[in-house]
Amino acid sequence: MVKFIIKRIALMFPLLIVVSFMTFMMTYLTKGDPAVTILHAQGTPNITPQLIAETREKYGFNEPILIQYMNWLIEAIQFKFGSSYITRESVSERIGPAFFNTFKLTLISSISVIITSILLGVISALTKGKLTDRIIRSIAFFLTALPSYWIASMLIIYISVKLNVLPTSGLTGPESYILPVLVVTITYAGIYFRNVRRAMIEQLNEGYVLYLRASGVHTLTLLSHVLRNALQVAVSIFCMSVPMIMGGLVVIENVFAWPGLGQLSIKAIVEHDFPVIQAYVLIVAVLFIIFNTLADIINAYLNPKLREAI
Repeated sequence: MVKFIIKRIALMFPLLIVVSFMTFMMTYLTKGDPAVTILHAQGTPNITPQLIAETREKYGFNEPILIQYMNWLIEAIQFKFGSSYITRESVSERIGPAFFNTFKLTLISSISVIITSILLGVISALTKGKLTDRIIRSIAFFLTALPSYWIASMLIIYISVKLNVLPTSGLTGPESYILPVLVVTITYAGIYFRNVRRAMIEQLNEGYVLYLRASGVHTLTLLSHVLRNALQVAVSIFCMSVPMIMGGLVVIENVFAWPGLGQLSIKAIVEHDFPVIQAYVLIVAVLFIIFNTLADIINAYLNPKLREAI
């Protein structure tokens, strides 16, 4: 198992290099000179050739691309992403609090999604074809089809405004998490529970289930074996739910005025603040790679046969 983990972690590095290079090259995606883009973003009224040359020198654009990338990567490894083009503040200081606000919301939402998905998936699988199963699938299908911003807006109108039970926006305390977490759970649980249901049904049709039933094994013990085997299929999906939810919080954070990465990234895109955009993209991309690797390791632990795949 240790050998598998080492090999799997080693495979992360080439992918991280590719992702980091593509993130770095975002600066050059705009038309024209990056120095001119920076000056426009800073609202410089009179852009002269001398000012462009000074800006290029200041930000190191005169260096070869690979040298620029290496310098940027060394800084990024130290969690230094330069300074904002707009506020001139350190990107790390700007993005740090926003990241932790988003990560806390993501973690709580992911736990809620996973628990809800497992419960609904198990109940739906055990009542396959019955009224309960049909009701759960119908409601899940309906809610999944609704846009997350619409669900968020309806909850704000009816729960926060009309009932005045929860805050409409911002992060003022533990109660501020309830509505955003509820929206994320409604949006994602309807998708993930189907994977649990399908895996549970496949396992219930396996021969070992019939053998355990014939042996008189207690129902709860039988279900624990079935659920453990079924979750081997779903574990990858659940691990990937963390970065997926974090990446998908952009809309929800803006609806709830949540002081996280979503709001910060939208503002940075509008203002062409590339250091902030690069930091956001790199963080989300690295989380995808890490959690994908974690999913493979957990799967290999649950299923020893997978350890021979690498």
